[in-house]
Amino acid sequence: MRFLFVFILVISLFAACSSQPEPAARPVAPVIEVRPEPVVEQVIHVIEPLFEIISIVVIQGELVNTQFESVLKIDNPNEFAVELSSLKYELYGNGMFWADGVENDILHVPARSSLETKFRFSMNFINMNRRLLDDIIAMRQVQYNFRGNAVVQATIPRAPLFSMDFDCAGMSEVRPRAD
Repeated sequence: MRFLFVFILVISLFAACSSQPEPAARPVAPVIEVRPEPVVEQVIHVIEPLFEIISIVVIQGELVNTQFESVLKIDNPNEFAVELSSLKYELYGNGMFWADGVENDILHVPARSSLETKFRFSMNFINMNRRLLDDIIAMRQVQYNFRGNAVVQATIPRAPLFSMDFDCAGMSEVRPRAD
C-alpha cells in the first residue's frame, strides 16, 4: 500500500512538472484618454434684406387694363450673399390695391450690395379712384405700399432657408417705358 501511495505521488509530481506553466500576464498598454475638440456651433446672424420700389413703369396703357413694370431694389446688408427664392407680394398705389403675385427664383444678391430686379403686373382701372388714373396718365409720382413675404437663403454652408415679412412704402415715379 505504501508502494501504491509513493507511486501515485511520483506520477503526480511528474504530471505537475510536465504541465504548461501559466502564461505570464501581458503588460497592459497605457490608456491614453483622447478628448475630441468640442464642436462649436457658429451662430450666424442674418440681417433681413431691405426692399424698395425704385419705379413703376407704364408698359401698355389702356383705359381699363394697364400693364406695369415695377423695379424692385434689394439691399443685402450681410457679410455673405443671399438668394431670394420666392417673393409673394401685394402692391398698393395711393392706398388702392393694384396687384398681387408670386415671383420665384428672383435674385442672387452679393454680400453688402444692392441689386435691382423687375416684375410685371396689370391693373384694372374700373374700380380705381379717378385721381389715380389721372396720376398715372400724367406720369406723376404715386404713393405705394409694397408688402408681402420673401423666402431667403444665405449662401453659407448649413444655413437654413428663412422666411421674412416686408412692408415698405414711399413715393415712386410713374414713367413711360423707354424702348
